[in-house]
Amino acid sequence: MLNQLVLAFILSGLIALAAYWRGSLSPSGAAAAMIVGILIFGLGGWQWGILLVLFFLSSSLLSHYREDDKQAVADEKFDKSHRRDAAQVFANGGTGALVAILNTAVPSPLWLPAFLGVMASVTADTWATELGTLSQKPPRLITNGRIVPVGTSGGISVLGTAVSFGGGLFIGLAAGLLLQHTIIAFALIGGLAGLAGSLSDSLLGATVQQIYICDVCGKETEKKIHCGQPSRPLRGWNWMSNDWVNLVSSLVGGVTAVLLSLLLSM
Repeated sequence: MLNQLVLAFILSGLIALAAYWRGSLSPSGAAAAMIVGILIFGLGGWQWGILLVLFFLSSSLLSHYREDDKQAVADEKFDKSHRRDAAQVFANGGTGALVAILNTAVPSPLWLPAFLGVMASVTADTWATELGTLSQKPPRLITNGRIVPVGTSGGISVLGTAVSFGGGLFIGLAAGLLLQHTIIAFALIGGLAGLAGSLSDSLLGATVQQIYICDVCGKETEKKIHCGQPSRPLRGWNWMSNDWVNLVSSLVGGVTAVLLSLLLSM
C-alpha cells in the first residue's frame, strides 16, 4: 500500500504540473488534482487512476478545442474559466476520491460501479458543456422546452445530450477493457450513468442553481460581477453554485451505475 501511495504521489504530481503548465489548472487546482489523484491512484488502484486520467485528459483537450468560438459564451455566462481551480477539481473528482477511500475502509463490490458512474457522469457533463455550446441549434430549457441562449444553465441540445452519452460510454468502455469485465455491460452502465448525471446537472441548473441577472445588459449569468457591475440574484439557492451542481450530479451518476449493476447482476 505504501509503495502504491508513493507511486500515486509521483504520477499525480507530474500530471498536475503538466496540466498547470498547459494552462488547464490554476495553482490551487493543481494542488487539489494531486490530492484527488493520490487518493484514487493510491487507494483505488492503477485501473481507477487511468479512468481519472482519461476523464481529465479528454476534458482538458476539449476545453481547448475551438476555444475562441466558445470564449464569448464563457465570458458572458460562466462564472469560471477552463483553467480549473481547487473547487472545480474537487467538484468533479471529490466524489471519486471519496469512493476510493470507502473502497479501502469498507470493501464492497458495489464501489467499483459507483466509481465508474461518478467518472462517467463528470466526463459526460464536461463533454456536453465543451461541445454542446458549439451546437448550431439553440438549446432548450430542460424543464419546459423553452428556447434559451447558448450557455444558459439548464439548457440542453440534441448535440449536447448525444455527446454526454458518448462521454459516459467512453469511460464505460475503458473500464471494461481495463478491469476485464463484460465490456458491453460496462459501456451501457457508463453511457446511461453519464447521461443521468449530465441531465441531473441540467435539471439542477434550471431549478436550484444560483443564477444572476445583469441590470446593465439584462442577461442571465452565473457571474456575480457582469458588465463591470454587481449582478442581481434571479433564482436558485444562494449556496448552490455550479461546483455544487457538478458534485451532486456526480453522486447521481454513481448511484445510477450501482442500481444498473444490481439490475444486470454484475
